[in-house]
Amino acid sequence: MTMGDLEPTNVELRYKIQPRKSDTEQALAGNDFDPFALRDNEHPTTDNETLTHLLKASLGTGILGMPFAFMCSGIVMGIFATIFTAFICTHCSYVLVKCGHKLYYRTRRTKMTFAEIAEAAFQKGPKWGRGFAPVAKFSILFGLFLTYFGTCSVYTVIVASNFEQLITHWTGTEVSLQVLICAMLIPLILIAWVPNLKYLAPVSMVANVFMGLGLGITFYYLVQDLPPVENREYVTWHTLPQFFSITIFAMEAIGVVMPLENNMKTPRSFLGICGVLTQGMSGVTLIYMLLGFLGYLRYGVDTKESITLNLPIEEWPAQAVKVLISLAVYCTFGLQFFVCLEIVWDGIKEKCKKRPTLVNYVLRTVMVTAAVVLAVAVPKIGPFMGLIGAFCFSILGLIFPVVIELIVHWETGFGQYNWILWKNAVITLCGIAALTFGTQAAVKDILKAYY
Repeated sequence: MTMGDLEPTNVELRYKIQPRKSDTEQALAGNDFDPFALRDNEHPTTDNETLTHLLKASLGTGILGMPFAFMCSGIVMGIFATIFTAFICTHCSYVLVKCGHKLYYRTRRTKMTFAEIAEAAFQKGPKWGRGFAPVAKFSILFGLFLTYFGTCSVYTVIVASNFEQLITHWTGTEVSLQVLICAMLIPLILIAWVPNLKYLAPVSMVANVFMGLGLGITFYYLVQDLPPVENREYVTWHTLPQFFSITIFAMEAIGVVMPLENNMKTPRSFLGICGVLTQGMSGVTLIYMLLGFLGYLRYGVDTKESITLNLPIEEWPAQAVKVLISLAVYCTFGLQFFVCLEIVWDGIKEKCKKRPTLVNYVLRTVMVTAAVVLAVAVPKIGPFMGLIGAFCFSILGLIFPVVIELIVHWETGFGQYNWILWKNAVITLCGIAALTFGTQAAVKDILKAYY
């Protein structure tokens, strides 16, 4: 097909005749195959439940570093840079889901994971790229598992560390961090036993409430005795890359996007101007900007890497913040763990048809135990996860989605003036920059922690 075949006729231009999106996609399959109507989920999630999960995935502990990020960018630049970063991250998630919807019709499948979308894109793409399909699938699976399994260990350390500080403050005696991590094994196993995202939705709702209360108390401290905006730097160029590395890895939730879409009762509602993705990321962006702006305005050059470190530990509201955020992180563990579980379970479920439920719960128990053992063995795992996150999230969250989009559109063209190609080139450059500066910052953190 040539570009001339794709040009609209005069009649189409005059009357703006456009084929409906559903007709166009179904034409790819050559029949009336509808993957969304044929999708069979035993426990589908509603739009509100999916939105709750998305908010919890994006409002992680990374939000507490936004005031420090604003210090790195300047108080005015931070606002625009946060909007830009959120737009890029949201667009990449949108691209991934949109390509998945196109590939549903081409492959006659009703749902696919991130890795399966990459594999199908190369398999159904140009001939020169079909040999890369297994490599693309394995790379994504490996990166997602490494990142989210490590995140589960880091969450364990975060919760235990917060309670260690509180117990030491209340009792005056030091408690071993490793002992507290071990004590969390049973509670973590219990939350990992929640069978699916449908039943995990109330847990995410509770986590959002805890995080909301914790942030609410934090905002209370931030609005006290605010100095004039003129006292803060408007733009700080030399540390701006550090702002992007902090913000991207705080906002990025590419690993949970497809699991959420796959479990929706109405998956078409995930996209669109007023879709679940847009609603969730719009709210997240506003909260990130507000916390970053007020935190830097309040504390200036004294802003810590986590804003909770600026709160007076001797006051009970500040102590309540640590408890609430710890409980929110604990409740989020199940959602992060679900990504790891899905990857491993998809790889072994065909071999476990006799007693799949028993094997599934044994697998959950073993994986949680492994995450806790890793946390006990390396309690300073955070800096290493920063390195893995910088590497994996830059590639998985920014670069891979746009590569998949290019492969999916390879045969049909990249739009007028090849705008898709140019747009994805810009995003790829952003991903490479995030990879470079994020890795550099993570290496510095490792050296600071161990040397």
